[in-house]
Amino acid sequence: MTLKAVLFDLDDTLLWDERSVQEAFEATCAEAAKHVDVNPAELEAAVRQEARALYESFETFPFTKLIGINPFEGLWGNFTEGAQEEFRIMEKLVPGYRTESWTRGLAALGIDNRELGEKLGEMFPAERRRRPYVYEETFRVLDALKGQYKLLLLTNGSPDLQQEKLAGVPELKAYFDHIIISGNFGIGKPDPSIFHHAMELLDIEAHEGIMIGDKLTTDILGSSRVGMRNIWINHHGLPQGDDHKPVYEVKRLQDILSIIADC
Repeated sequence: MTLKAVLFDLDDTLLWDERSVQEAFEATCAEAAKHVDVNPAELEAAVRQEARALYESFETFPFTKLIGINPFEGLWGNFTEGAQEEFRIMEKLVPGYRTESWTRGLAALGIDNRELGEKLGEMFPAERRRRPYVYEETFRVLDALKGQYKLLLLTNGSPDLQQEKLAGVPELKAYFDHIIISGNFGIGKPDPSIFHHAMELLDIEAHEGIMIGDKLTTDILGSSRVGMRNIWINHHGLPQGDDHKPVYEVKRLQDILSIIADC
């Protein structure tokens, strides 16, 4: 089977989003500790829990699951783009969501301070935006593949937020022949339709592409559903489980090159 195209996920595949979010939490919680007697790690855990619960209570939650927008993106995204009405609702919800998540996180630790919650809710987005990290090997891998294969970026998320992430690392976009953002397409991975759309853009059959990603439930499941090979980047040594088994598994992005060379 001749490989013609490589499809990449964005977050925690090419961009190190997990690190960006983690450091933004650490910086914001450290600031909180300057104002009140609170353990930063405990505050982070509390805010993450409260944010997730609040996010799941919104009427937009089914839509965000469909598109693939997580609660912590809600803590810093603006959602000003996207044709669906749900994005307009989210745009109105998120300022209060940020304040409420941090206020409730403080309250869970016995601190009643909405003013501080609002301050932290605005600090977190700024801290996240200061940290557009990529993995050490990201550009080395893309350099090795560019010109040898068609490259497509297939990412779940809201249009403005994913574009902002790409703008934070401006060299990235030029590597790709096509970029698909689920919020523009209308449904996210693992739905087969977004993979079929990608294949149409690339003018390939499923066996002529390979999907690279870090999530079994989106990247691996979705590509498997359309008969496309895939490589799971298992950053944290997680077990595969019985469902969503990848064709290949690696520990780091750079490890995909030897596999692709043999495909």
